[in-house]
Amino acid sequence: MKKETAILAIVIAFVVGLVLGVISFSVYKAGRKPAMVQKPQMAPMPAPGPSPQEVASKAQTLKEMLKKDRNNLPAWVELGNLYFDANQPKEAIEAYSKYLAIKPDNADVRTDMAIMYRNLGDIERALQEFGKAAQDDPKHVNSRYNIGIVLLHDKGDIKGAIKAWEDYLKVDPKSERADRVRSQMENLKKMAR
Repeated sequence: MKKETAILAIVIAFVVGLVLGVISFSVYKAGRKPAMVQKPQMAPMPAPGPSPQEVASKAQTLKEMLKKDRNNLPAWVELGNLYFDANQPKEAIEAYSKYLAIKPDNADVRTDMAIMYRNLGDIERALQEFGKAAQDDPKHVNSRYNIGIVLLHDKGDIKGAIKAWEDYLKVDPKSERADRVRSQMENLKKMAR
């Protein structure tokens, strides 16, 4: 009977951890600020995304600006963010790629692009871009956090997620999110045994 109780406890802990991870990623994704800011920011959840008409109008204005100046970094990132918020990952990736071709070391823009790759289901490319963002900015919190999310939820790699979050905790040891990550890691470590 003890073995059955232990297995049930492990399954419950895994499900709770999984739900908390999905909720944490969803809250991060919905509450993120545009990537132009160099250091990560936590923001309240914004209003629902722009309407298709707003997206088309704003995108057209930005594209006109970019026809005149292909190196307009604020316009590229604004266009990427517009498509990000409208859940148009291919378009967002294209705009972010143009930005990164000019300024490749912006970890916030690269992280937003990685999220869009994940939305497309290109998990390997998402991990590659999150890793590059963390390499470009060794104190970049969001890229490191998201590596753990993708490893756990998309790849089912519990040990990889734990390692990624251990790295994350080195740069963000005291936040509320860090406390949630520690709690989830404890559950995952029990399951990984």
